[in-house]
Amino acid sequence: MRLLLLLVPALATLLANPCASAANYKVTMKSAIPYAEHGGVRLVGDLYLPAGRGKAPVVVAFHGGAWRSGSRAFYRYWGPFLARNGYAVFTADYRLGKPGRYPAAVEDAKAAVEFVRARADEFQIDVERIGLMGDSAGGHLAALLALAADRFTATHGDDADATIPVNVKAVVGFYGIYDMLAQWNHDTLAEQNQEIVAQRNRDFIPRPRDSITQQFLGASPAQNPRLYSESSPISHATADGQIADRNKVRFLLINGARDELVEPESQSGAFAAALTNAGFSVQRFVIPEAGHFWVSDPFEKDPQSFGAMAATPLLRFLDASL
Repeated sequence: MRLLLLLVPALATLLANPCASAANYKVTMKSAIPYAEHGGVRLVGDLYLPAGRGKAPVVVAFHGGAWRSGSRAFYRYWGPFLARNGYAVFTADYRLGKPGRYPAAVEDAKAAVEFVRARADEFQIDVERIGLMGDSAGGHLAALLALAADRFTATHGDDADATIPVNVKAVVGFYGIYDMLAQWNHDTLAEQNQEIVAQRNRDFIPRPRDSITQQFLGASPAQNPRLYSESSPISHATADGQIADRNKVRFLLINGARDELVEPESQSGAFAAALTNAGFSVQRFVIPEAGHFWVSDPFEKDPQSFGAMAATPLLRFLDASL
């Protein structure tokens, strides 16, 4: 039971070299690999492989974008970076907007992990060393699958790989959404503040409600409080002696201290505390100057970039966890 909070200034010497691993594999990439078809939508992913490394550990990555935008290309820099350091990476698209409304996007993400596990021999990856990664909404998907994947089987049972367990060992979440009600409250307060400013400026143009969790779940907390609980990873951060391997999943939660879209302490902070209390191993890495939406930025040639700052603790975490 461990919560390790790391702040950037304390790691200045480590961050001078963002690449913690000495490995330098050549990278092969396969683009737009179909992994499932749900609701008439063909779902695809990109695969980055460390050439010549047999039985590589693998990370399945899910992009952010409020469950309504974004693409697997968010990880076009992290994919090659991790593959050069010996990790296979599968970056998956999933249904967005109304077609991806909960639980559809979760079921798509689950199918991506099942697909990767089913093709371990073909892709030369180690099914015993699978991790998940996601940013923002993708962090929500990764954490929810790690903690409650068995709850999402209702509508994709006809997939060829649907009977394969998810069984992951590690999760990396970049500024993830882990408490859906807390995010709804945060969005509501932001809207109220925006309305106050608009009224001060005599701006009477009506603005549409923009609660990303309400749009994804299709209901407000008053209409369906149970939905907000069951869809929140934090609700599943509990000790469970009946599932022996579940509480062995290790978590690395990365966020910026200046994130105004996904409030750091009510999300990453509260989730880290819940995981720790339930007996999970969890580390938290906070970047003081960072906000939201930086995972998709190039980072390897800029040691001051937020991605470069996160690279060393991320590699050290994966090395220890997979």
